[in-house]
Amino acid sequence: MRGNKILFFLFLSVVSSPSVCQEYSTRFQEPDDSVAHKIDFLRNYFFEDPRWQVVHPEIKNTVEGLLHFILKQPVDTLRSTFQSGDYKGQRMVIRFPGEVTDTLHIAGYIPAGEVKNRKAEIRRSVTRAFIAKDPEVPVALFVDLDEKIKWILPEEGMQLITDSIYSLPDSLQFLDVLPDAMVQTAEDFRRILTLDSIRDALIEKYRLHYNDSIASEYRDSVMLSYRNQALEKEIEHRIKQFSDSVKRNNYRVIEAYNDSIIQAVNDSAFYMINDLIRYANSIDTVDIQILNLADRKSRLTLSDQKEHYTRVWLKNRQNDSLSVLVSNPGKRNIRIVIDDNVTFSRISQKQAKDFQFVNTRPSASLGDIQDRFKIETPWSIGGDGTVGFTQAYLNNWKKGGKSAVSMLLVLKGFANYSTFNNKIKWENSIEIRNGWINPGGRDEDGTRYELEKNDDKFEVISRFGLSAFKKWYYSAEVDFQTQLFKGFKYPTSVNPQPISAFLAPAKTVFKIGFDYKPNADLSVFLSPFTSKSVFIRDTVLINKSNYNIPDGKRRLWVPGLNADIRFKTMIIPDISYETKYKMFIDYTRPFEKFDIDWENLVVMKVNDYINMRLMLHLIYDDDILFPVYDKQGNELYKKSKLQVKELITVGFSYNINKKVYKARRIN
Repeated sequence: MRGNKILFFLFLSVVSSPSVCQEYSTRFQEPDDSVAHKIDFLRNYFFEDPRWQVVHPEIKNTVEGLLHFILKQPVDTLRSTFQSGDYKGQRMVIRFPGEVTDTLHIAGYIPAGEVKNRKAEIRRSVTRAFIAKDPEVPVALFVDLDEKIKWILPEEGMQLITDSIYSLPDSLQFLDVLPDAMVQTAEDFRRILTLDSIRDALIEKYRLHYNDSIASEYRDSVMLSYRNQALEKEIEHRIKQFSDSVKRNNYRVIEAYNDSIIQAVNDSAFYMINDLIRYANSIDTVDIQILNLADRKSRLTLSDQKEHYTRVWLKNRQNDSLSVLVSNPGKRNIRIVIDDNVTFSRISQKQAKDFQFVNTRPSASLGDIQDRFKIETPWSIGGDGTVGFTQAYLNNWKKGGKSAVSMLLVLKGFANYSTFNNKIKWENSIEIRNGWINPGGRDEDGTRYELEKNDDKFEVISRFGLSAFKKWYYSAEVDFQTQLFKGFKYPTSVNPQPISAFLAPAKTVFKIGFDYKPNADLSVFLSPFTSKSVFIRDTVLINKSNYNIPDGKRRLWVPGLNADIRFKTMIIPDISYETKYKMFIDYTRPFEKFDIDWENLVVMKVNDYINMRLMLHLIYDDDILFPVYDKQGNELYKKSKLQVKELITVGFSYNINKKVYKARRIN
């Protein structure tokens, strides 16, 4: 029995690792609700990983004591810190952004490769813009050219001919010796002098041209150098601006990512600590002994795991005995109840007067009165339970197919309060649905097909109404819905990631409005004041973006208008039809967002214990998003879709529907 309680506790603790953070899912790829997993988780983030720092030393000591309690079974002295609620919602462990190493997968983070490519693109774009702009060179750079350029002076013009920079025409070449034939007359002598002056003028022209060319070349080099320096300076400025923006962006992205990791780790740590505290309570017991005046001992075990009973005979000085039943509702509580058969016994009668006490007995005829009368209370309770099974076995079946076994459990209960004048109505209902299918055989790899969930619902509704006029009531209702087990997208992978879990999501709708209830089979509830809240208990385990919950939050809240219709009728004596229609319109986007939840159930009764149930359930919720893929299997975006579920079940059923009475004997 103790092992079953521990398994039940582990089943109720739904805290493990989700898809929002790569680092978290990498470290804990296989979701695990075991005690060992939770101990390893807390050890890593509170004591072993040096990158994580505990905010409050008291929390670290308390967690260490809790782990020591689980492993070493010490005295129960650990719960006061967390049960006080002082640290609820606060961060217990933190990590600095510089400790984040898995940055490449973070959305919005700019990696080094992309930074390098962006810098090259900046260089190209700035160069193109700079060339097109052709900036002017300051005039100051061309001052004092005589000091910066080596000019060819007038008397140095022949150096250009000697260095073969320029050459003279053959007719102007210098002759070492003039032949006598060339100088015979005065005219010949004047002609030779003219050639010398022409040669000198040409050399001077060469000198001036050379000086102009080196001046132009110098100016070009100065302009090129200035423009290259200006270009590099502009490129460095633009690249520095880009680098600074990348650093700021990456720091903000890493900081936000690190905050989400810190929040996710603290959320999981908080729930795991509470689960371990509950587990510690369940395995800790205290044995006490109760003594009466006669020193008779009665042993009682105090435990949260199981309720124990013992009987104690209370004694007074006269040795009167009173039988008392003692039990433990919990480890820290004792319930004492006087036994139905109270017995007083004395060894001797102590007379206070001169006459003897005479034992008087009532007439024996009074014991024959067995008439009873009933008092009907305003309460009526009831419900029904159905268990349906489907089994198919195939062996060497030519037409194909595979064996399968499925089970569906449906439990419904209600407790309704109604005054005799119907002025006040209080209706309470609970519904639990759970279905599983076990496909037979194995897949292509030889792996046996896993158990798959095909239905899971936990819903509690409480509606309170005060009579307004005729069949109308002022009403308020609370509708809470979630599921009990983790849900996956089948077929699952090797390390499946759940898409839903207990309290993830959990939807709570609070409604205030008018309820039209002409009879017990029809109700039309209009609530213009409606609050809808969707809550994700563990954002690490479950991807909250599938439920349209904003970043940095675990809850989505929207106001709106709600309309509920419930109707039930008997088609024929053994066939009934029941429908529940709920519609919610979001006030923030009234013409764009709305929710529809429509259940249709047909029950065909075979006999008092066997029936067939046909259910069609349609859901359209704008806040529940499904991924849309392209032909290559890449996710493009997410959108809401119509959800359809259809179930046909034949199984065993049992119904309860009765008024509550009080019975009194007539004396």
